[in-house]
Amino acid sequence: MIRRSGEYRTEQREEMRGGKGTVTIEHFWEPKTEMRSHTRMCAKLTIPPGGSIGFHPHDAEEEIFVVIRGTAEADDNGEVVQLGVGDTLLTGNGDGHAIRCTSEEPLELLAVIATY
Repeated sequence: MIRRSGEYRTEQREEMRGGKGTVTIEHFWEPKTEMRSHTRMCAKLTIPPGGSIGFHPHDAEEEIFVVIRGTAEADDNGEVVQLGVGDTLLTGNGDGHAIRCTSEEPLELLAVIATY
């Protein structure tokens, strides 16, 4: 199955998980109806400069972020780290994370959430 850029279901989330600004989510594939794996999200997240996703845990699931544009400050379960293009972050097993765009350009992340 192929889906071309511009054909994704897109949503806007204000102050996502208690963060700042508006996060744009472009869903590549829909869980349960298009994907058979135990996946809750497969999407590109775009966070504007200064915007963020607030701290939240992942229980009974894992989330992978891959930075594809921009730079970020991430709270990796209490450890604050800087992330750039090509860096990844894995959160799960009850641990939590938050992420904030620190670049002058939007932060773009590939986000996959797998449940177990």
